[in-house]
Amino acid sequence: MASNTEVIVCPNPDCKNLTIKTAIYEYNAQYQQTGEKIKEWNLAPESSAKPFPDYIPRALLEDYEEACLIQNGSPKASATLSRRCLQGMIRDFWKTKKNRLVDEIEALKDKVDANTWEAIDSVRHVGNIGAHMEKDVNLIIDVDPEEAGLLIWLIETLFEEWYIKRHDREQKMAAIVGVAKAKKELKKAPPGNV
Repeated sequence: MASNTEVIVCPNPDCKNLTIKTAIYEYNAQYQQTGEKIKEWNLAPESSAKPFPDYIPRALLEDYEEACLIQNGSPKASATLSRRCLQGMIRDFWKTKKNRLVDEIEALKDKVDANTWEAIDSVRHVGNIGAHMEKDVNLIIDVDPEEAGLLIWLIETLFEEWYIKRHDREQKMAAIVGVAKAKKELKKAPPGNV
């Protein structure tokens, strides 16, 4: 076996944060070269979770951050957390509350584009692998870290498209209303006081 550690320092003088990853590889001593990667770890930061604004509900951010943290060590559990986060997002953002996630997702069908809807429904299917035991307990369907990463990517995308875009839109609309009010006040002021 061989190992490799990668250290990256953020070039931004205000940041200078470190990213440290290490990996072990198969090693062929005869040819003195590394082969296939066996395992990789994020040492700093511990997960690949991106920072998101605090106007996204804390419970959703916690599920997302934990899904990122365990993506490599327990991808099945990570997929389950992505499923849970998705259900919370649907309930919070779309104000949908049905008894089953499948029904909540079905209620979104005419509210989101077809590709997004299909991806959301796919998170449910993959997340079900960790959330529900198969009828045949000897049937083991696994989730690998890359698959868990795709579910995390969808959560990040929906945070951006649903929460951040809505927040930015609300801020800009409020700014336009503020400009109009200020102009209206200027019209009311006597001519010499402007």
